[in-house]
Amino acid sequence: MSKELIRVENITKRFGDQEILHDFSLTVKEGEVLVILGPSGCGKSTLLRCMNGLERVDRGQVLLNGQRIDESKRSLRETRQKVGMIFQSYDLFPHKNVLQNVTLAPVKVQKRNKAEAEAEAVELLEKVGLGEKLKQYPRELSGGQKQRVAIARALAVHPEVILCDEVTAALDPEMIREVLEVLLALAAKGRTMVVVTHEIAFAEAAADRVIFMEHGQIVEESRGTDFFRHPKTKRAKEFLNGFMYRRAKSA
Repeated sequence: MSKELIRVENITKRFGDQEILHDFSLTVKEGEVLVILGPSGCGKSTLLRCMNGLERVDRGQVLLNGQRIDESKRSLRETRQKVGMIFQSYDLFPHKNVLQNVTLAPVKVQKRNKAEAEAEAVELLEKVGLGEKLKQYPRELSGGQKQRVAIARALAVHPEVILCDEVTAALDPEMIREVLEVLLALAAKGRTMVVVTHEIAFAEAAADRVIFMEHGQIVEESRGTDFFRHPKTKRAKEFLNGFMYRRAKSA
């Protein structure tokens, strides 16, 4: 049986009077690719931010390797070294080049040897197809290249799980493909990932398990292949049919 890495227990999250997540629970196991689907505004991104301590929960708890993520600086620092996150907006430091962006956390936060961190960063950047971009700055890169730098940066701290929040939402189709190819390669190597996405073809290819959300709750949960071939709920069927209609209309 695979080791449980993350447990979300009955969390509720509000912003003002609006309840984003309601009594929400899930687990993430080692080596699993969990894909979270659902309409915009259903709480997917907020869930990811709660899972790595970027958002404080109003009720319930999130556990990493059986230890509760609390609000102390030490707990959050340790959590963010073990739970890597890749954002839609890249969040690269504009005044640092590609190599410096990837090595910043290993050297400054983890206190690793700079030469060793740089050697590993070069290797990671080569794996994501950016070995020739080490000295370039974010402004000199395409959106797809920036996102691949962000993936390398997340991997550089040796996380146990990677959270991906709509990482292709701001990209054009050509760039989407190059980023998804990197994520598929990570999934094939057994990386633990939780992926929020609207890229249904990618989700179908990568997911070990799918959670479909609406209104801050889980509507349906199943193995990846089962969800796409035989959705059980009316709402999930409507969601998938809507995607297929939009794809056919744009073809």
